[in-house]
Amino acid sequence: MANVGIVGRIFQRKPVELIHAETDHGELKRTLGALNLTLLGIGCIIGTGIFVLTGRAAAIWAGPGIMISFVITGVLCAFVALCYAELASALPVSGSAYSYSYASMGEIVAWIMGLLLLLEYGLAASTVAVGWSGYVNSLLLDMNIIIPPELTAAPGEAVKNAAGVVIAHGVLNLPAVLGIAAVTSLLIVGVSESATVNNIIVFIKLAVVIAFVCIGAFYVHPHLWSPLIPAQVPAPPPGTPMDMPHQIGRALMDVISGAKGSHYGLGGVIHGAAVIFFAYIGFEAVSTAGAESKNPGRDMPIGILGALVICTVLYIATCAVLVGIVPYQSLDNPAPIATAVNQIGIKWFAVLVKLGAIAGLSSVMLVLLYGQTRIFYTMSHDGLLPSQLAVVHKRFKTPWINTIIVGVVAAGAAGLMSLDALSDLTNVGSLAAFAIVCATVIYLRITHPKMDRPFRTPIYPLVPILGVLMCVFLLMSLMAVPATRNFFLIYLGVGIVIYFAYGLWFSKLGRGGATLEAEIATMGTHPPVD
Repeated sequence: MANVGIVGRIFQRKPVELIHAETDHGELKRTLGALNLTLLGIGCIIGTGIFVLTGRAAAIWAGPGIMISFVITGVLCAFVALCYAELASALPVSGSAYSYSYASMGEIVAWIMGLLLLLEYGLAASTVAVGWSGYVNSLLLDMNIIIPPELTAAPGEAVKNAAGVVIAHGVLNLPAVLGIAAVTSLLIVGVSESATVNNIIVFIKLAVVIAFVCIGAFYVHPHLWSPLIPAQVPAPPPGTPMDMPHQIGRALMDVISGAKGSHYGLGGVIHGAAVIFFAYIGFEAVSTAGAESKNPGRDMPIGILGALVICTVLYIATCAVLVGIVPYQSLDNPAPIATAVNQIGIKWFAVLVKLGAIAGLSSVMLVLLYGQTRIFYTMSHDGLLPSQLAVVHKRFKTPWINTIIVGVVAAGAAGLMSLDALSDLTNVGSLAAFAIVCATVIYLRITHPKMDRPFRTPIYPLVPILGVLMCVFLLMSLMAVPATRNFFLIYLGVGIVIYFAYGLWFSKLGRGGATLEAEIATMGTHPPVD
């Protein structure tokens, strides 16, 4: 590659033939059918979005109009899902969006996709941990076990009681940190993915959500749905005076997450759609199982679209019941469904829902951290990250250094960042990544028109174009928050500097080490990763 200029090197593409060869020579067993893939998608989708962010988005942004927000986001995700379905059937690999970008738009875009996936998976795990903390705290309160409120929220964040009254300001979200630490330890020791275990957990989560909808429907007060879209209101006045430690904590939280007021109105519904976009993150996780699908051309589209449709219906029904039981203004807390079941007053049902939410959120944390460590593992093998991130523990056969680093970063974010900050940054990363995926479909249709595509995105090119436009539209809504925009731009800037300082020079593709013959010759020599 010595004769290739810098511009040529950063836009080098990983040959599609190499990706197919890696898949053909892979050691993963093709054991997943359409049902397994659908349940995998549902298991990843149903998590913090529905158990946590729904109430937050309704209270601050959309009111009962949160139901419309879910429809908007569901339509967008349908466009993106159709694009993912085509790519997953044509390139059935485990690298998902990172591999798609490497094959189509070149190394620099693949690197940027890796940065975006760090937000989508790494910070998403932290967001889930904050929601997990809320449900754990609620369940412990039912058992008369009280954690100091200062240790249940990010620095400076207001902690409210059931009546919505501020009782303290956070110092550290300790349960969230402990949750990430526990999951990280499990990943280091080695937790093999099991379709059977995943199916059981998915069944528990589905049972909890369906039970909440069915039982909660009898306690709905239809007048709480009116007005469906509340009138726009100004930001609330500044809070009560705080002492110096709390002022410092509040300043830290504002720097990280931005100070935001209530909006409502049509603008609030649209911004609410951007906020609860997190609820749909996970359907693309089906595409990461492409190398383990029995018949990817048929099963991958069914898994992706099936999971999306089922979850969209459940989400809208859950929102209708949630804002019909509890006034939307009272849902501004990390465990809104717990608030609703407490309002119903059936103790056994409240305990059941909280246990189901905790179990479900625990599995999502595990999957997200697992996914992030494997993305780093793949990037390390491609030479874009230091080789230490691919070092496998001799006994546990897991990338332990990589896992510890990811766990420490995720735990720090979970303990010190607010739910708003985490969800907004996760959504920004996801929306940007999804826009690139939709654009990739167009790119590959032009550059590789004869590629075998068992599933083809319908109404091409309208669907991928609408996917790009809607992703960018919601992305701009989130980027309107100065702190989110500044963090994201600085994050990308630093990431690109790292690429030019390290990844560009150590890339296998850039050094000529990723030729088809060389890679096939070394396939199967890497130690197995659990």
